[in-house]
Amino acid sequence: MNIKNSWLINGFADEHIDDSIDLVSEINRLKQEKNAVILAHYYQKDEIQDIADVVGDSLALAQQATQLEADVFVMSGVHFMAETVKILNPSKKVLLPDMHAGCSLAESCPYDDFKLFVEAHPDHKVISYVNTSAAVKTLTDVVVTSSNARQIVESFPKDEKLIFAPDRNLGNYINSVTGRNMLLWDGACHVHEQFSLEKILDLKNQYPQAKILAHPECQRVVLNVADYIGSTLALLNYSKTSDATQFIVATESGILHEMKKASPQKEFIPAPPLDSTCGCNDCNFMKMNTLKKMYLCLKNEFPFIEIDETVRLKAEKPIRKMLEMSKK
Repeated sequence: MNIKNSWLINGFADEHIDDSIDLVSEINRLKQEKNAVILAHYYQKDEIQDIADVVGDSLALAQQATQLEADVFVMSGVHFMAETVKILNPSKKVLLPDMHAGCSLAESCPYDDFKLFVEAHPDHKVISYVNTSAAVKTLTDVVVTSSNARQIVESFPKDEKLIFAPDRNLGNYINSVTGRNMLLWDGACHVHEQFSLEKILDLKNQYPQAKILAHPECQRVVLNVADYIGSTLALLNYSKTSDATQFIVATESGILHEMKKASPQKEFIPAPPLDSTCGCNDCNFMKMNTLKKMYLCLKNEFPFIEIDETVRLKAEKPIRKMLEMSKK
């Protein structure tokens, strides 16, 4: 089976654009002209979130991709997200503003290595986080997101042998809250691995009333001090409904834009990484997408996602299974 997907290089990235062009107006015009929908992850830059038709986490974007009428989807996120949209919408053109916008977590689980790992444990069912390549999804029984991982893991019999990939931190967290002993692939997200417990505790001393919110991709030492642990959407919803007025947020800093919009009267402090003097922890892949690149990809309808049809069909099954199970 050909497991190598087409990663087309963004040849238009350096195309000259007249400084007088209003990128927001032009993007909106092209959306109408081409019947295009912009999907953006919460970790995108503020201006991209503001122009998007749908802003959400991985589960919400996957669900919306199956329900919206469009000829063109622009996935303003990272490569595996655009692949997921294409898997679920094979007849539609799926654009990614910068084809180099990858994912450290997905890249920590190469297809060939993971295939050997799965084959070495033939009595295990395979649960893969959505943050994986289409190729890895072909080795998977069901896909999960951080929003539904616990629900889906608990749907398996307690004595079922399970592999969970690729995030060891999320897998450890799910094991701890479900009492499972899943076999974990040793992968991680570079953003969530880098949060500094010491700096978070320093912030807590500065803001003693602040609630610490943490994504389950964080390391256990960070989760142990968190007041609330949840997916990106769950953290956003908690910040809306909590009586607290200050929050220390241990996930990619892009979510603070939606948190501030939803609760302008509250204060949101990004948790800092270990090796930086800045006060936030950004995903350099997520931030590769820009308004200029979005304009160019819509204008030229390039770069676009292509997936071998054999790969797509096999990868679609565990995603569809996740979507069905998430309705329950």
